[in-house]
Amino acid sequence: MEIRVLGALDVRVCGISVVPSAPKPRQVLGLLALRADQVVSAGVLADELWSGRPPRSARTTVQTYVLQLRDLIDRALATAGTARGVSCAKDVLVTSPGGYMLNSGGGLTDLREFERLAGTGYRAMDGEDYPGAARLLGEALALWRGPAFADVPVGGQLAVEARRLEETRLCALDQRIEADLRLGRHRVLLAELTVLVDRYRTHESLHGQYMVALHRSGRRGEALEAYQRLRNTLVRELGMEPSVGLRRLQRSILLAGPERVSERGPERGSERAAEREPAGVAVGAAAGPEAAARFSRAG
Repeated sequence: MEIRVLGALDVRVCGISVVPSAPKPRQVLGLLALRADQVVSAGVLADELWSGRPPRSARTTVQTYVLQLRDLIDRALATAGTARGVSCAKDVLVTSPGGYMLNSGGGLTDLREFERLAGTGYRAMDGEDYPGAARLLGEALALWRGPAFADVPVGGQLAVEARRLEETRLCALDQRIEADLRLGRHRVLLAELTVLVDRYRTHESLHGQYMVALHRSGRRGEALEAYQRLRNTLVRELGMEPSVGLRRLQRSILLAGPERVSERGPERGSERAAEREPAGVAVGAAAGPEAAARFSRAG
């Protein structure tokens, strides 16, 4: 079985899609796929489908949706031929006391692979293995094909999970950019960060990284302008000032003067460039206590 939730829902049995076109059964499959190999109670499924206000026929209706999913699974098994250890759809979508479980059979699950790669990448960052961290976190982020459950109607359960997953993606992205900055890839990062700070207009860590990348690329004035835009947005939309760490970064860039940028490219001389950074302009300067509390990585 292949289960992908980091984007449009994609569940395959023997390589054949079993995702229904009807929204309610798709919603049931989405929650079962998210919690693959775990029992999901009928009550939780009903809460997801009817936002905490299930009708009297909720249990029967959930059973109907499960039967529809099993019919799709049976068709996939019949098309592919009997898989070893799987005799029918009930072996894949299992009925358990009080609920149902989607049995992955040890197959691919993009969420688990993302969590594995990201966790290994975080440990590489902690061990100051920045090339390894950048590679592992990049591989983890490459598993995302769009917003989680992009084509699934979401109720209370899936809406919360989608937000949680987006936060884990942002944390991995933040750390991958941090690793790339440590490796002196500031010029390469500018195009990506330009898009990110426009999309996440109040995300202080990304703005801090953007400021560092601009400053190291010899664009000190633009780095200071980026800070001012963020401050204006935070004050106008949230009624708050930037964090202490970000204010310290802004002041350091202001006092540091123009940065000398090596003409040999972003990959060379990065350690010497980091040594030249004034206090507060070093990589991670924006991740002061306040910013860290807001954007601490999951897991």
